[in-house]
Amino acid sequence: MTGKERGAKREAAGRGAAGLSKARYDAELYRLQTELVRLQEWVRAEGVRLVVVFEGRDAAGKGSTIKRVAEHLNPRAARIVALPTPTERERTQWYFQRYVQHLPAGGEIVLFDRSWYNRAGVEHVMGFCTGQEHQRFLRQCPVFERMLVEDGILLRKYWFSVSDSVQEERFRRRLEDPTRRWKLSTIDMESISRWEAYSRAKDDMFVHTDMAEAPWFVVESDDKRSARINMIAHLLSTVPYRTVPSPTPELPRRPPSTGYLRPPRDLQSYVPDHAASIRR
Repeated sequence: MTGKERGAKREAAGRGAAGLSKARYDAELYRLQTELVRLQEWVRAEGVRLVVVFEGRDAAGKGSTIKRVAEHLNPRAARIVALPTPTERERTQWYFQRYVQHLPAGGEIVLFDRSWYNRAGVEHVMGFCTGQEHQRFLRQCPVFERMLVEDGILLRKYWFSVSDSVQEERFRRRLEDPTRRWKLSTIDMESISRWEAYSRAKDDMFVHTDMAEAPWFVVESDDKRSARINMIAHLLSTVPYRTVPSPTPELPRRPPSTGYLRPPRDLQSYVPDHAASIRR
């Protein structure tokens, strides 16, 4: 049994009787993803601008939820924004400036995999910004978000909450899995020793930025399946979308052959059939 399989087994055991079965989860996820496609068609037709902010603890399940949200959406009009560390030039800009350029135009959906709230969380806790910069952010953020909402942007903010024991277990599984080890950084490791500092930072952030125009919605994510279902269902419930009629294309009849002959296969280079070597 691989480390990933052992981890999945432990997580399934941890869900207990309250956890979603794989069959029910798959069925409900597919239903919700179908609704997300309908939502996107409405966004496109009405020229709506939708921003969804995903924040929370490290290993709380933000990335996997974003993946399920975007899985069946048209990538031309729905994109994930996960910005790297700011450049030296960006550090001299107004803090919100590099995020503004990624906001949606009409008919687009933007999913922020972490956002401007980096300043309220990791930058503040790890000392990557000054106390003055942190306090300025807490003053300016509500103004910034009210401007977005006033301009007609639909802004939804989700905080993924995970317990310290589940977070540590997920970190251990990532260490065991070579395909996911890249997800761990020294800053992620610090989140264990600075658990209470991050808790205080989150509480302070909520005091300043949980407002009527752009409230925070907390997603309990010790059970990842439930977290994904709950978050997507809630998002759909907050947007007054409707089904937009669209014509169903019909496959045309293939015309009769005009005598085309495919070139000999030995004139082209083919990918080796690796699959054949593992079929036995």
